[in-house]
Amino acid sequence: MPDPIPRAQPPPIRAVRWWRWRRNPLRRRSDLLRAWIGLVLAVAVAITAPLAAWAVGTTVHDTLTAAAREQARAGRHTTAALLDDAPGHPEPGSAESRETRYPVKVGYTAPDGTARTATTDVDPGLPAGHRVRVWTNAEGTLAKPPMPPGDIRNRTVGAGALAAITVLFTGTSAYRLTARVLDQRRMRAWEAEWQRTARRWTTSP
Repeated sequence: MPDPIPRAQPPPIRAVRWWRWRRNPLRRRSDLLRAWIGLVLAVAVAITAPLAAWAVGTTVHDTLTAAAREQARAGRHTTAALLDDAPGHPEPGSAESRETRYPVKVGYTAPDGTARTATTDVDPGLPAGHRVRVWTNAEGTLAKPPMPPGDIRNRTVGAGALAAITVLFTGTSAYRLTARVLDQRRMRAWEAEWQRTARRWTTSP
């Protein structure tokens, strides 16, 4: 039995690029307006995103660097002795144990010569009497040491990238909102035109 004749298939529909910029009878004013708005927003984002990243990154870098210098000027490193044993990690030698710190009470001498006690985070399993380096501020209180340059650089890059992403997101959201408003306006105009046309078709002679 011969094979049945295959049904005719419609030709594939190809998406025409840049159709809003080309003259054609189906292009509406809103289509051209949408194209221009998209172009303006794309140029604005391309210019603003690097500038925002540079401005925010520079501000964050200068602020963190100044704070680190002030901390380094006012404080200092000193040695403290553990007053209690640090808890042991349930999985010694694992990657998690190398990242884990436990709060333990320590004793140290403040810059004014007085003996003080405080709590600081130390590696697991350290015995009482073990000495660790701590940072004291101008008042002799334990505090976080100044941020190292590597951390400052990482935060600067992160802040700059976040600023650029924010600009990109804002531009994309503005374009989508504009497209939605234009589409709604076009649909209302189409509905009004259809109502006028429908009355001529349905009116009896």
